Amino acid sequence: MTTLTKRATVYLKPSLHKALRLKSVETSRSLSDIVNEAVQISLAEDAEDLAAFEERANEPVISFEAALKELKRHGKI
Repeated sequence: MTTLTKRATVYLKPSLHKALRLKSVETSRSLSDIVNEAVQISLAEDAEDLAAFEERANEPVISFEAALKELKRHGKI
């Protein structure tokens, strides 16, 4: 089964590129594979965050000042 891929130019800091090259050799994986996995993980985390925001959309909004007053009132700060 052939996977379709798209080519992209990404500019990395030299230190990151070196670390990726070393990881590539150590894990016998391509740079593309490592970068693809990292991007997938990052996007999955974003999706989880958006789902959490959606779940909490109806919660009441409390100002920072009100939150501080509440913490002081309960002896937390």
